Amino acid sequence: MLEQASTSPEEAAGAATVYERIRSKILRNEIPPDTRLSIDGLAREVGTSPTPIREALRHLQGDNLVVQEPGRGYRSTPLLNQRELRELFEFRLLVEPWATKAAAQDRLSNPTLTLERELDELTELIAAKADVRYDLMDHDIRFHDAIFAAADNEVLHAAYSQRHCHLHAFRMFPNDYNGSYTVAEHRAVLNAIKAHDQEAAEQAMRDHLTAAYLRFERGHKSTDGPPRLPGLHPDRPAHRARLTG
Repeated sequence: MLEQASTSPEEAAGAATVYERIRSKILRNEIPPDTRLSIDGLAREVGTSPTPIREALRHLQGDNLVVQEPGRGYRSTPLLNQRELRELFEFRLLVEPWATKAAAQDRLSNPTLTLERELDELTELIAAKADVRYDLMDHDIRFHDAIFAAADNEVLHAAYSQRHCHLHAFRMFPNDYNGSYTVAEHRAVLNAIKAHDQEAAEQAMRDHLTAAYLRFERGHKSTDGPPRLPGLHPDRPAHRARLTG
């Protein structure tokens, strides 16, 4: 009678656990950008067989965190360059203020309770932990996604989700990102949504995205000269932007 092969805890937990571990390594730059990924090497490191690794890499490809090169396997995606960062925020500035305005309506889908819970949980984490960068990224994803869900436009929600905006921005500056700005700006968005003030909600989201873009661009190594506001005239300096938080 053949002896059954033993199964590691990671294999028993399934590919979802393996996916989270590799995702975390990419986002924390433990796997550097634009790095070739060895399926066998990852399997040894994680302590599993190659099959869950392949499945996890397929999911990460959907997140745009890895790419598959024909005949050469997988690589982690490179970081956004300055133009890609600007275009990402131009897209966000087009769709997110509208979604926030729609979400602020006085109706059953208003996301106030969800957003309050998100901010309360993040505030507790900030008080309890020295390093909340990864928690902050997940909070940011859930916070903005809840607003899109409440806006009740599946086409825009799907288009936004496919961009994986927060993952790519987080990878650029995981060591410099200051959570206090995000908390303050998210609080302003929440307060406007809670008050059903659609115009204020729209403006609060626009202010938040503009401020976030400026923070990221100031830290971009290839930036030459003062940061620029996305979607506006290239000669307009960033110091005229309205910052909050």
